[in-house]
Amino acid sequence: MSQLVGKAKNFVAEKVANIKKPEADVTDFDLKHVSRESIEYGAKVSVNNPYSHSIPICEISYTLKSAGREIASGTIPDPGSLKANEATMLDVPMKVPYNILMSLARDIGGDWDIDYELGVGLTVDLPVIGNFTIPLSKKGEIKLPTFTDIF
Repeated sequence: MSQLVGKAKNFVAEKVANIKKPEADVTDFDLKHVSRESIEYGAKVSVNNPYSHSIPICEISYTLKSAGREIASGTIPDPGSLKANEATMLDVPMKVPYNILMSLARDIGGDWDIDYELGVGLTVDLPVIGNFTIPLSKKGEIKLPTFTDIF
């Protein structure tokens, strides 16, 4: 009997491992808005749904790091759902207060940019499997706004 249960577990584990899962990619990361208190950046995440029905998104979590320090993080609860058999574009807004940017003065240096590392976790509710998190990351540099951009 235990052999039968073991074979059943292996069969189910193999089938679940081979199920198609949504695939995602961070396609863009850019400056969105400048105010006197903060800078708002936005990431665009493209998610391809291989299923013939829509999939609910539980949450989107993000962390933005520069020089090994976290400068922004948060979650976006219940941002909607993924369209069936299509790519869905999701917007992930992030606010970074100026006081945090000023503490990164050494990284900003003479080129007026910040080297960043963006981590995004997209949690979707897959049938049979349950909640599944798609981890994404992107590295690059962000150009800072000048005083003329603010005023």
